[in-house]
Amino acid sequence: MTITIYHNPDCGTSRNTLAIIRQSGEEPQVIEYLKTPPSRDRLVELIKAMAMTPRQLLREKGTPYAELGLGDPKWSDDQIIDFMLAHPILINRPIVVTPLGTVLARPSEAVLDILPNPDIGPFTKEDGEVVIDATGKPVV
Repeated sequence: MTITIYHNPDCGTSRNTLAIIRQSGEEPQVIEYLKTPPSRDRLVELIKAMAMTPRQLLREKGTPYAELGLGDPKWSDDQIIDFMLAHPILINRPIVVTPLGTVLARPSEAVLDILPNPDIGPFTKEDGEVVIDATGKPVV
């Protein structure tokens, strides 16, 4: 089974998502999207698969979002995609693709919805937040 994660190793949510995937018994294809951005066609496919708009995938924090004026509704979907391609840091992450679906894994445990083996046992995020307890039950 092929699982792909569009990953930023500097992002805690992305690292936690990768750890969840690996704990499920899968070794995903890891694409560091800041080094290897998706093509326009691939980005459009990912957005469509997640049933999002390009604007919903925009990342604001730690990006040139404000400097570029991307909060202005004047920008079309195509223009927003152009900005994401020119500045990949604007693409929110991590995006995970499995045969069961595609998600923006924010929070990281959202990836459980599309993993072939979501019963991963106990899991604690790197910040100490318990996501799945010792009995295998999600912590809410």
